[in-house]
Amino acid sequence: MPSLFYRLAADAMVVAHMSYVLFVILGFVLTVLGTLLKWQWIRNLWFRALHLTMILIVVVEAWLGITCPLTTWEQQLRAASGQETYQGAFVANLVHDWLFYDAPPWVFMIGYTLFGLSVLATWVFAPPRWRRTNTAAA
Repeated sequence: MPSLFYRLAADAMVVAHMSYVLFVILGFVLTVLGTLLKWQWIRNLWFRALHLTMILIVVVEAWLGITCPLTTWEQQLRAASGQETYQGAFVANLVHDWLFYDAPPWVFMIGYTLFGLSVLATWVFAPPRWRRTNTAAA
């Protein structure tokens, strides 16, 4: 029974990892799209700060050669369940195959850095705001 717990926990870790990646990617896409379509919600400081922080964590990990803790935890949970690393349920494998690619580390470092700089650029072209401005009062 403990192996089932660890296997399910590892699968949940993969889903959490994918959710993190999707938030970073979709957050950027929505910010750019929202800038073009003049959506005010994309200027929310909390959303933008969280988004920037999340990609900066990835960039710093890449530059320092640190393996993402979510990857490490998933591998440890798979080992504890008696599974080979990345051999789990269908959904976990599907998510994992989508998330990880075989390439030299420098490719990821450059990709993460360029993506992080793009996110940072949105702060210039669509700066976040503390509050929505009241256009009726202006």
